[in-house]
Amino acid sequence: MQRICIVATGGTIAGKGAAPRQTASYRAGALGITELCAAVPGLEAEADITVEQFASIDSKDADPDFWQALAVRLQAVLDDSDIDGVVITHGTDTLEETAYYLHLTLKTAKPVVLTGAMRPATALSADGPINLLNAVTVAAHPGARGRGVLVAMNHAVFGAREVAKLDTLRPDAFGAPNTGPQGLVHDGRITWLAASDRAHTMDTRFSPATPLARVDILAAYAGFPIDAIQAARAAGARGLVWAGTGNSTASQAVEAELASVAAAGLAVVRASRVNCGMLVPTESAPGQIWTDSLSPWKARILLMLSIGSRLSRPEIQSVFASY
Repeated sequence: MQRICIVATGGTIAGKGAAPRQTASYRAGALGITELCAAVPGLEAEADITVEQFASIDSKDADPDFWQALAVRLQAVLDDSDIDGVVITHGTDTLEETAYYLHLTLKTAKPVVLTGAMRPATALSADGPINLLNAVTVAAHPGARGRGVLVAMNHAVFGAREVAKLDTLRPDAFGAPNTGPQGLVHDGRITWLAASDRAHTMDTRFSPATPLARVDILAAYAGFPIDAIQAARAAGARGLVWAGTGNSTASQAVEAELASVAAAGLAVVRASRVNCGMLVPTESAPGQIWTDSLSPWKARILLMLSIGSRLSRPEIQSVFASY
């Protein structure tokens, strides 16, 4: 049997509500990983399981310090020759951000699978047990090796770069709008689909030790005030992600201000507030870096690592094109 370590961090999957019908009002991270595993019949038949309680937080409180500490611990677990793969239980609100950070920094070909739940453990029809069982099934499967960090939710397996939370409350909240899932898992059987061809884990220049620079996200809306750009810079941001409308568009005034701060040395990345589609660079954004399909939240993580690595602007653009 494959030897899988389940590392728990809290979240809705470990949530506890006052009544079984409460699916939106509960305390996240209230239950420990031993209790979660005990609620999953047949889990022990999927793999040789060890468990570790790393944290018990609501994922809204997951910050860059948390990412780095988690990555350091996971790297140590993955470097253990007695472990074949890792499952991480995590809150869904920022799961896609943690997954992408780990996807860029962990140095391993072993399976790493994040999972969570949209309903607390005490709710009727809680989705945590089947998600945890499926995540362990995926982590124990040889087809998961070398795919980077994966997310197993609602019988689908998504790549960390592409996955996004698309619904506020429904159990089928996660998807990958541009690519679809990398796999499907039902009744213990996995059907693998196309894998991402982007660099990850072993093939990136980042690690858990890479410093994370402050990067702020500015989202476009009608009448966006240009002084917000300078305010972010004055507050200490070393980079900005512009989550523009459509093809990362901006008003004439915002375009001029973004060009000005980019010329002054601030790293500016163009992304879109639209949750699907590709971007095409335009001449209206001189000196700025373009992502193609990364969400603003994930573009921020990649820029944080790039600035922390002291990459030049051409090097950062190359990273965005290949990661």
